[in-house]
Amino acid sequence: MITQALAQAVLAAALETGGDFSELYLEDTESNDLSMMGGTVENAAYSRRHGAGVRVLKGTRYAYAYSADTSEAALLATARAAAAAIAGDERYTPKTFAVNDCRKAPVIAAADVNNAQRINWLREASKAAKDHSPEITQTIARLADVDQRVLICNSEGVFAYDRRPRTRITVQAVASDGTQTQTGGRSPGRGCGYELFDTVDPAELGLQAAKSAVTMLHAVDCPSGVFPVVIDGGFGGVIFHEACGHSLEATSVSRGNSVFCGKLGQQIAASCVTAIDDGIMPGEWGTIGVDDEGTPSRRRVLIENGILKSYMVDILGGRRMGMEPTGSSRRQDYTFAPTSRMTNTFIAPGKDDAEEMIRTMGDGLFAASMGGGSVNPLTGEFNFAVNEGYWVKDGKILCPVRGATLIGKGHEVLHNIDRVGPDMWMAPGMCGSMSGSVPTNVGQPRIRVSSIIVGGKGGAL
Repeated sequence: MITQALAQAVLAAALETGGDFSELYLEDTESNDLSMMGGTVENAAYSRRHGAGVRVLKGTRYAYAYSADTSEAALLATARAAAAAIAGDERYTPKTFAVNDCRKAPVIAAADVNNAQRINWLREASKAAKDHSPEITQTIARLADVDQRVLICNSEGVFAYDRRPRTRITVQAVASDGTQTQTGGRSPGRGCGYELFDTVDPAELGLQAAKSAVTMLHAVDCPSGVFPVVIDGGFGGVIFHEACGHSLEATSVSRGNSVFCGKLGQQIAASCVTAIDDGIMPGEWGTIGVDDEGTPSRRRVLIENGILKSYMVDILGGRRMGMEPTGSSRRQDYTFAPTSRMTNTFIAPGKDDAEEMIRTMGDGLFAASMGGGSVNPLTGEFNFAVNEGYWVKDGKILCPVRGATLIGKGHEVLHNIDRVGPDMWMAPGMCGSMSGSVPTNVGQPRIRVSSIIVGGKGGAL
């Protein structure tokens, strides 16, 4: 992507005005996106993004500039543009590079798969969904792949390559009875190429999406009140990600905008809760070889048996906090400066029986599938939709319910988790923050929250 000599020259140019740290990020990303509605192809697109960004730090101040032109002249001009915003008396010289090459090619690259095959997978999924029930009135399917190749180098001697392939298929089914509609969906994805389909069956995805849609079409409105709630694994982990994970990022902690500031070594969750951010899980959606500052990715225990063990820290956040980076810096692309973000974040498996959680909960909600929501990192307050829920009466599943929401504060919910099951699984998503949208995995085993506010429009069941 660039010679070491040119990289050194760019980093040196960025330090000409007195910065104490400089960084060069180069990116070359190819992507394919194919979408289908009602079994008919709606869009087929290929795109390529190429460019570079230069960041200069002086203490806890920074400047960032970027360019789609990666010629020598443009890179030097970009470096000096960033440097122009920084002034200092000392002059720093970039250190000698130590090369770290983390590039791993996909087993089946996007170039080895033609659009005819992509269309066939989507049609399999769409047909299976449509054939499930006459109440399925529409199907939507999408297949997308990304192959991101990056080089990160900095004045501290980092010269790191990484390659990050990702592939994901999404299937949605719409069910209607003529007066109302409900949607069900499935959306698996992994940090790999088209070997994804060695383990993913498009027809099964379509069938499961349709079943969810039809089930929710015939559901009743969820009651409201304070109840125990059992939350299933996979995307159920989005509550921890949003309500707690963001509050453990240096982006929030370093500015004093987190409920977990100054709480390292303290009990912040029930003793059955261990939470991990692991950027090196093989083939997972959020896996990276190095972060977007060139720091090697790693496994970070955030909470261990309820005790806060670590934050997720980037270089700038580390300077503010007096901590070393943890391989947690990420950015959407070269147009964004990096900041601390999650990778594959999950509640670790426990020892509690998954069925016993429901049998002993009395009356409450089983949240089989979670949707999106909103959270305030400063207060931990959250509101999340339940895509597929079931009402539990006297420890037995009574009926499906719709329109349920979970409302609370992340730091309070952590203390109210009283059961953690033995089997953990993950689900992919895209996480937005000040450094753009990045691929992150969320996950957990089935867990039980002993008490949480459930929002709904229904009466007692």
